[in-house]
Amino acid sequence: MRSWILALVLIASPAFAVQPDEILPDVALEARARAISENLRCPVCQGETIDDSNAPISRDLRLAVRERLVAGDSDDQVVDYIVARFGEFVLYKPRAQGSSLILWLAGPAMLLAGAGIALAMSRKRAAAPEAESLSEADKARLAELLKK
Repeated sequence: MRSWILALVLIASPAFAVQPDEILPDVALEARARAISENLRCPVCQGETIDDSNAPISRDLRLAVRERLVAGDSDDQVVDYIVARFGEFVLYKPRAQGSSLILWLAGPAMLLAGAGIALAMSRKRAAAPEAESLSEADKARLAELLKK
């Protein structure tokens, strides 16, 4: 029983990161804030969203997101506001532009380069002359060596 309670506390603990005083009274705005927060990384924890993190900077980011939504900003404007202050690093899904474009294109480029090398190697191997078969004298000599 004790292990079940411990497991439940460990699983549910990230849910307690958003404090009751942070939650917006408007359900639609709160849902938008949660959707935006799912894509924002905590600058301190780096492996958690700002909703899951208990770090003070995450609380500040949650409050900033909610303030911008109450001010009437769109979701994109809120994300742009956060990115302008903390950089692209806070996005779990970085935008494919600027310097991150190199990272987006590196994977497919390496895949194409690997496929090209594999194709070249297979063509080179197919074009190689077949190994000559053994002459009768060599076959006889091999048979003699194998008998010993």
